[in-house]
Amino acid sequence: MTFVVTEPCIKCKYLDCVEICPVMCFHEGINCVVIDPDECIDCGACVDPCPVEAIYSEREVPEKWREYTLLNKQLARQWPVISTKRDPLPTAHEYRNIEHKRDQLDKSPGEGDPS
Repeated sequence: MTFVVTEPCIKCKYLDCVEICPVMCFHEGINCVVIDPDECIDCGACVDPCPVEAIYSEREVPEKWREYTLLNKQLARQWPVISTKRDPLPTAHEYRNIEHKRDQLDKSPGEGDPS
């Protein structure tokens, strides 16, 4: 089993979750992060630190966000690993409670961890 980052992360990208992950399974895009299901050890440490409640156990992903299970898997293959917390996006406060942001997901890779 794995955990899944869902829509509330888009345009927020709070990174409290990445620094607590014991296996570095988070991958960074331009405006959100995803979890690599092949690396996730199902510990759940990332769930409570997420201030926008974007992370769910794969079994508990709300129906309206089911597509994010596959998106996490696909995008984790393309995006770099991130394990270091940085400031959230400048749009985080504004978009924190906005719903229906799927069309704003940028599939471009982010910076990831510094080399």
